[in-house]
Amino acid sequence: MYDIRWIRENAEAFDRGLQRRGLEKLSSSLLALDDQRRAAISKAQAAQERRNALSKEIGKAMGQKDLALAEQLKAEVAALKEQVPALEAEEKAAVEALNAQLAAIPNTPLDEVPEGADEHGNVLLHAHGTKPEETGKRLVGVNQPKEHYELGEALGQMDFETAAKLSGSRFVVLERQIARLSRAIGQFMLDTHTEEHGYTEVNPPLLVRDSAVYGVGQLPKFEEDLFRTTTGHWLISTSEVTLTNFVADMIVSEEELPRRYTALTPCFRSEAGSAGRDTRGMLRQHQFEKVELVSITAPDKSREEHERMLSCAENVLKKLDLHYRVMTLCTGDMGFASQKTYDIEVWLPGQKTYREISSCSVCGDFQARRMNARYKTKDGKGPFFVHTLNGSGTAVGRALIAVMENYQNADGSITVPDVLVPYMRGVTRIKKAA
Repeated sequence: MYDIRWIRENAEAFDRGLQRRGLEKLSSSLLALDDQRRAAISKAQAAQERRNALSKEIGKAMGQKDLALAEQLKAEVAALKEQVPALEAEEKAAVEALNAQLAAIPNTPLDEVPEGADEHGNVLLHAHGTKPEETGKRLVGVNQPKEHYELGEALGQMDFETAAKLSGSRFVVLERQIARLSRAIGQFMLDTHTEEHGYTEVNPPLLVRDSAVYGVGQLPKFEEDLFRTTTGHWLISTSEVTLTNFVADMIVSEEELPRRYTALTPCFRSEAGSAGRDTRGMLRQHQFEKVELVSITAPDKSREEHERMLSCAENVLKKLDLHYRVMTLCTGDMGFASQKTYDIEVWLPGQKTYREISSCSVCGDFQARRMNARYKTKDGKGPFFVHTLNGSGTAVGRALIAVMENYQNADGSITVPDVLVPYMRGVTRIKKAA
């Protein structure tokens, strides 16, 4: 969300940022709407000021026993009173029109974000590890690595048919040790982020109000990607929605920052724009689990926090000994609320490609303005808008896919990564049930 005053003072920079996103210049049309808003406010204020002045003149006329003048002034007050609803409606319409336009505009990218129209413009930041098929340490004897759903179905522990009968496409039923492995991954991630990275664990609501979804920038633009209940609540698409809104309509002290939260929750997405994409397996589901990371910081700390958050997400994959690469997203591939985004893409031998497993974004004050989330400095100055950040730490389902494909054996079994064995109660290999 933008401050129209900032746009008025920085119109050229604003338009340049939108152009880098592949959008047209909007400052002129927005400022025209703001002029209408200002004019409507001025008219309403002028009418109110005139009513107040007339009230004093009426009192003066009555004191001078000039009843004719008093009646004339009363008639003018009555006429102004009739105009007020229309003036207030005009002001409200002008404000709503401007806010609707501002709410639909994405955040502008930081200067260092690479230019590009789509994912092909993303830039490699760095990579970790080596593809397991190239090291000789894993996938020994596996000539053609299988995809996760082939492995899961052969083991009898991943059931898409039953899920489709229950719920339709893009759902899965996990059973036995694969179900436990999924749970183990989530618990391992939570423990890592709370015990090693200093995040506060939260178990938040899964149903939220309009204001919470609007606050992080998912409404109104992405309404079709969300699920809504008959009560008017929204099912969260990520716990970023709840965790970021913890500071909505608050003024916190600088000493309280940064606030760092993490949560493992189910997430729900309609995947409205992904028809025909990733229809096999559990890469793109309507319901999935994710460990989310959210940070609330002072503005001068947000870029440093962004790098820290990325390293926290990377640490999870390093502990799982998975090969991955980190991409800096280009201007045309960034999320709506993001100023800058890093994607972590894990290597999947079954697909022979990299897949996003985490996305870490710094949003500046874009979400904070929508939420009215502010802070005061140590010396009492402010309030100023906080900066917000969010990232996957990581997606549990995609981590499960990565473990299955990277740790598969020639006999179809799956070796449990060492770091997960304690969470699996000592089980070191997942085999087909007897």
